[in-house]
Amino acid sequence: MSHSHPRGLFPPFPKGGRGDFSGANTGDTSPNPPHPPFEKGGRFSRRHFLAGLAALFAAPAFARPDPAEPVRLAAAWQAGTGYRVGILGFAGQETLAVEAALDVPTRAHGLLWEASGTLLAVARRPGDWLLRWSAEGRPLAWRWIEPGRAFAGHVIASEDGHTLFTTEIDLDSGTGLIGVRDAGSLEKRAEWPTGGLDPHMLAHDTTRPGALIVANGGVPTRPETGRLKLDLHRMDSSLARLDARTGEALGQWRLDDPRLSLRHLAWNGTRLGIALQAEHDDPAAKAAAPVLAVFDGATLRALPAAAPLAGYGGSIAALGDGFAVSCPRAQGVAVYAADGFRERIALAEVCPLASAQDRLWAGGRGVALGLAATAEPSARRAVAPDIRLDNHWIAL
Repeated sequence: MSHSHPRGLFPPFPKGGRGDFSGANTGDTSPNPPHPPFEKGGRFSRRHFLAGLAALFAAPAFARPDPAEPVRLAAAWQAGTGYRVGILGFAGQETLAVEAALDVPTRAHGLLWEASGTLLAVARRPGDWLLRWSAEGRPLAWRWIEPGRAFAGHVIASEDGHTLFTTEIDLDSGTGLIGVRDAGSLEKRAEWPTGGLDPHMLAHDTTRPGALIVANGGVPTRPETGRLKLDLHRMDSSLARLDARTGEALGQWRLDDPRLSLRHLAWNGTRLGIALQAEHDDPAAKAAAPVLAVFDGATLRALPAAAPLAGYGGSIAALGDGFAVSCPRAQGVAVYAADGFRERIALAEVCPLASAQDRLWAGGRGVALGLAATAEPSARRAVAPDIRLDNHWIAL
């Protein structure tokens, strides 16, 4: 694989696309910016952290948005043959436009908006880069994963802001890992097993303070074949709970159907919605498979859909007292109330979902759709750029 990107756009790519990436701040991008204020040694003091947190929630930019304020979304997309992350904003009431964009070497997946106002993007699995960037579209720092590991697409911050948790894969064994990283330098400090294969999204557990929840997709792959799914009869998808301080395993749950892969997560109060992707050999069984499971802190169950959804949930978000799951292969958004499936809303090539102001924004091919928490005759529609949106976007 050759890399002929313009100088200054990316740090140097090692031959073959992998290698010793320990020098994360090499290349022409600037080093990781400090997250002020830092104590000696690069850490927050508790006093400064609490003061910064108070300022964060007091600042107008982070307050509850005024309905008149324009919605801005951080997103990942494909344009032509290239891949980008950037900011989309409303130019007027009915047009969503690219405000800032940054080229990335491969498809991006998960995004995180940091308390300092910077953003993180993670390469789609099996990925080898983690990027910190600004809302103006400037690269601030790259971190390349070490040999024998791959990013699995998602990152979250610890509750105190000192640490980042990334889902990762041991390429030799396929074992799922959580990378424990310094929030300032992005450097890995430790790694914890997730208790399964093919980990994907992780989140803080609202039902158990101090714990993490991670979705193990359970699909076997091999390093030499990348994303190619192999030996699906050995699938072992699960939801795992880990101690956020030590990585200790605190519990694990599985669905009755072993061919349902648990992928993306969204909390609605104390109920966790999990977007599912079916891996059945029988096309009919796959097409009729559920796309949503719900976890209440103790039990995990799949919810049937009244309409065929192609067995593929692309993203998930809370909506009203239930959840919305994007179903790009079924060309629509599946909406669930607390008691089960409510409706499917048509939207071509829909995937990313994000709550902004009083609506859930779903991104499709050339159209963004703003859904209200309750059913309404006409959702707010906006023209979107001619780009192919990836799985996720987040509201700023």
